[in-house]
Amino acid sequence: MEYYIVVPAHNEAVFLPGALDAILKQTLLPKKVVLVNDNSTDTTEVIIDAYSAQNKIFQKVNSTSSNLHLPGSKVVNAFYKGFSILDANYDFIVKLDADVILPPNYFEQVSQIFKANPKVGIAGGFTYEKNAQGEWKYTHPMNKDHVRGAFKSYTKQCFEMIGGLKPAIGWDTVDELLCYYHGFETFTAPELQVKHLRPIGKAYNKKAKLLQGKAMYIMRYGFVISCIASLKMALKKRNIKVFFNNIKGYLTAKKQSNSFIVTPDEGSFIRKLRWKGILKKII
Repeated sequence: MEYYIVVPAHNEAVFLPGALDAILKQTLLPKKVVLVNDNSTDTTEVIIDAYSAQNKIFQKVNSTSSNLHLPGSKVVNAFYKGFSILDANYDFIVKLDADVILPPNYFEQVSQIFKANPKVGIAGGFTYEKNAQGEWKYTHPMNKDHVRGAFKSYTKQCFEMIGGLKPAIGWDTVDELLCYYHGFETFTAPELQVKHLRPIGKAYNKKAKLLQGKAMYIMRYGFVISCIASLKMALKKRNIKVFFNNIKGYLTAKKQSNSFIVTPDEGSFIRKLRWKGILKKII
């Protein structure tokens, strides 16, 4: 299968070389890798230029945006800046962060997953992060079917059916919910161990603490499901502030009448799916 990769990069000079070296070691190489220099102020662009000069699969695109690390629209807008220069001749498209190290057989196996089951629309591996002792430890979410936003592969059909990526907080959750809505499945392969060099959320601006609650609102979770999901997150992180920040973010978004990123019908499907998952764990 043929595929493209888009790598948004904002001040990723420390991690980017490792991520790009891992791409070059893939047993199934991409047709093209678009490296989006997203308003970087470090040497990210210098690194991109060096790799682009050395290998023709790399291509640079410059993007102007906020200099703050915020989840959501910033990274998606940078992704689309890169995606816009690609043609439609691909079997799957990859959104990849600049701070991950993929195993050499990563995309070869992703290709095999997609070929083996046409119903799979989104695929990926499992997340590992280095602890204080220098050991790589499993840190994937409790939902093992979830593919982390740092390394998501979409079949062309699925990507087009879900309307691509939403330029909003929650984009890497709603994409999977819409994947299910359109009859596709997600697939995670435990043997594909992805090294995430920067712990999730460490670079985010302090303003990001309320955005998870906003995401729940604009995905039409409803208040009750948002409370349950926020409590689950707080327990996992062992920090009750997470619950209150989420609820504050949800209520703020509701008060401001923030625009939803799914239709009423999609929202109804999402709530039913969430309730099904909640009840399954209770019963």
